[in-house]
Amino acid sequence: MLLLSSSGCVKEITSDERLERDTRSVAVKDAPGVEQLSKLTCDDTTQPLNKARDVNRPESDRLVDYVNLYSSLKDRTHTFEDAMARNPDLSYREGSQNLVNAKDTCIQQTADVRVEFETYLRELVDVPTVQEIKGGNTVTVARLDFATLKKAIETLDPDDREQLLQRVGAAEKRVSTTAAPAEDTSGGKRRGK
Repeated sequence: MLLLSSSGCVKEITSDERLERDTRSVAVKDAPGVEQLSKLTCDDTTQPLNKARDVNRPESDRLVDYVNLYSSLKDRTHTFEDAMARNPDLSYREGSQNLVNAKDTCIQQTADVRVEFETYLRELVDVPTVQEIKGGNTVTVARLDFATLKKAIETLDPDDREQLLQRVGAAEKRVSTTAAPAEDTSGGKRRGK
């Protein structure tokens, strides 16, 4: 009986051992330095954001621009946060106010672009199809490429991501079911064109 109960004991570790184990993967030397962080900025979003906002461009292109801009800002913000978490001295050393300001700008720009990106994305998910007249028949067609829309949802990763993906999937099915009869009524005359 004593043998069975002693085999289930776990070795106690000291606080120092636990601290060493938990902080082993967070090496200061792997974090970007002041030189690398000082080159990193999020002040360059005006042109890409205006390009994404341009209503005269195709919706797929606009959505891709939002995805690229948001991903870029998110990566830059993560770089700042990760570097400052690994080396807290970066936030408090003399002359580091520029780094702190750049980090805050990245956080703010990322949040602002996320709001705008999410608003546009939800508009596209709400109305993913349009009605077009082809050959005298009204046909439901995709407003934009569904793969691009799904990628944008994955990139944004909102709380209701699965619901949005299901709505896009349902719209995709509606388009495929209405496209098949439209092809059949053409009589095969357009296949060669």
